[in-house]
Amino acid sequence: MGCTDVAGMVGGPVKQRCKLLFLVTEDWYFCSHRLALGVAAVKAGWEVVVVTQLQSHRHIIEEAGMRVIPWEHKRGSLNPWKTAQTLLQLFWIYRSEQPDLVHHVALKPVLYGGLIASGLGMEQQVNALAGLGWLYSSTKWFAKLLGFLIAPVLRLVLSRGLCLVQNPADRQWVEQLGVSSDRIRMIRGAGVDLQVFQPNSASSSSQSTPTVMLVSRMLRDKGIIESVEASRLLQARGISFRMVLIGEPDLANRDTLHESELMEWQREGLVEWWGRRDDIAKCYAQAEIACLPSSYGEGVPKSLLEAASCGLPIVTTDAPGCREVVRQQENGLLVQVRNPVALADALEILLRDPEIRTRMGQCSRKLAEKEFAVEHIVTQTLALYDELLV
Repeated sequence: MGCTDVAGMVGGPVKQRCKLLFLVTEDWYFCSHRLALGVAAVKAGWEVVVVTQLQSHRHIIEEAGMRVIPWEHKRGSLNPWKTAQTLLQLFWIYRSEQPDLVHHVALKPVLYGGLIASGLGMEQQVNALAGLGWLYSSTKWFAKLLGFLIAPVLRLVLSRGLCLVQNPADRQWVEQLGVSSDRIRMIRGAGVDLQVFQPNSASSSSQSTPTVMLVSRMLRDKGIIESVEASRLLQARGISFRMVLIGEPDLANRDTLHESELMEWQREGLVEWWGRRDDIAKCYAQAEIACLPSSYGEGVPKSLLEAASCGLPIVTTDAPGCREVVRQQENGLLVQVRNPVALADALEILLRDPEIRTRMGQCSRKLAEKEFAVEHIVTQTLALYDELLV
């Protein structure tokens, strides 16, 4: 399909809008993190194609005016034959679609899609690192070895088009990898819908049993174990509270916890595990504190953006990505990575003082409104597309 002249964004000049192809690992991830961007691109005149592995969200993407192409792959697999099949499938998709611009989201799509796009001479690429993930945050020797082997390929890929990062630490890491700084742009996170995620005016921050809520995939590096240990410490201190975990194990990730572990902690009375939920706004309405003591290679955690938008005080780690959402002592508390005692101490401060929770929660909402509204993120990203097509 050739380009057509259509109106740009509201108040903008008439520009040529062409075919935009997203490569994302899972359809649910596209819906949770990039659907608003895709919708805005359609409204701006792009033909939008989403290449992704399908689970149950295809109809949402198609109803939003985008075309979906299934991508068969296995996350976490290092099988050379499967990798070759995945790359060949992408080659045929890219050659058939001939997109004018490709937007690869997260490390694996950046690697695979970037190689294929570059091989086909497609220079208009947005290679978006949504954090460095397990590969470059894990302390395990296997991850370090694999990261070392992949680094030259990643450097090559990120030197094409524009590399998009979400926090200053990741920007520095990409520069140290050898990518020119003029190729790097930073947009902090995927944004949050301020209308969907709103403070719950009916919530009582002074109730006798406040709830601490952690929303994440059930991975070790997301701080789940530290949260369980902090819960144990707080119970020993005689503090009344609930620790709620929301999310499911990710069996494609080597760092995953298993259902049996989560159920055992629940039986001990240390946590309540609610599993996967698609109504996170309603869940946060039942919470007084949001918690994510992550040591994972975060970009800017969407669950923390949603918590801030819901007007919750936040306890998280002083780590790349996480610290982007917290102003220390203003809307939350930052603690050391992998330190359950420090986590318990920070949670105790908020659990014992409803007034601090209320004040910090109000600051969280103001921060979300000022810096993380999804409209701001979408506008910045569409500007990148224009920059590449000039």
